[in-house]
Amino acid sequence: MKYIFNRWVVAVVVLILIATGILTLYAYLSRPSETDWNYKHVQQIDRNKNDFTFDAFGDNKNSVSTFKELIGDVNRDDSSFAIDIGDLVLDGKMDKFAFFMDQARTFKKPLLTAIGNHETYANGRGNYFNIFGGFYYSFTVGQSYFIVLDDASEKNLDDWQMQWLTNELTRSATYLYRFVFMHVPLYDNGAGGSEHGLKDQQFAHRLNDLFDASGVTMLFTSHIHEYDRGTWGRTPYVITGGAGAELLGSDPAHYFYHYMKVHVSDSGVSYDVVHLKTPTGFDRLVHDAWLYIYSFIVIDYNDIIAYVLGAYLVLFLLYELEKRTGWYTTLRKGRKGKKSDLSNEKPSSP
Repeated sequence: MKYIFNRWVVAVVVLILIATGILTLYAYLSRPSETDWNYKHVQQIDRNKNDFTFDAFGDNKNSVSTFKELIGDVNRDDSSFAIDIGDLVLDGKMDKFAFFMDQARTFKKPLLTAIGNHETYANGRGNYFNIFGGFYYSFTVGQSYFIVLDDASEKNLDDWQMQWLTNELTRSATYLYRFVFMHVPLYDNGAGGSEHGLKDQQFAHRLNDLFDASGVTMLFTSHIHEYDRGTWGRTPYVITGGAGAELLGSDPAHYFYHYMKVHVSDSGVSYDVVHLKTPTGFDRLVHDAWLYIYSFIVIDYNDIIAYVLGAYLVLFLLYELEKRTGWYTTLRKGRKGKKSDLSNEKPSSP
């Protein structure tokens, strides 16, 4: 033990903790400086076009290799802008957002976002708001109306947002197309109801009825790490959760990395699925493990170092206290003595 709790080792540990604190302070001071990101990027879109293409994807969750490939493909295609439908990060801590923003700055075209449930973890709503702005918003491009919602609670929309949405759908009635984006889908077809859909299924049906009545052209969602397309009531939907997070199954028809390329023109809308490299078998296990290892070790290394070295210092202090006072030895002897006294007691006669 004297080699483990050598004072020279303790001195090195303290120096590393000080360095870690300095790095943490630097990370805090160098946090993303962007504000109102979504508003500013909407302004960069040529909004007079009736013939244009946009990309949609979700659930990158601090992905490294897959999301990097996606960014490269999006930068090379002819889309006017892209929309990330949430779960940009593994949790809402600022270092995770900083990592995502380093990636976001490499897009060569406007990038818009929707808030996902992972952005709200670790009190991350404030971080999201500070960088991206409001949690729900709308904009138009030519004869297309875009509505981006906040259902990151995974349950429903609050009354304020629901009233806002109703008004937006009314305003959009004169437009040729109405596209709605929300992270959590209305339903989870694979789980038979609500496991990964909105938890308030009564509200989900209410929202579905509103979309049906308003003639929504397409509802884009993610949250479920797969590709799926179909119709809920009279509302067409796409689940596009393949931007880098771990896939939830093995069916190649649904579980693959991808993004959606949507072409809009006066004659109609086309939806193409762009496949990305998707590992299988053991390679997928390695890919998924690296997603979390990279996040918790590479992004969160300051916290990990602080916890481990902090625990070491606590043990060192306890060790020094034992050397000086013998508190632990005394405690053990006291317990043994009590057990010995109990075993020597003779049962009283009746």
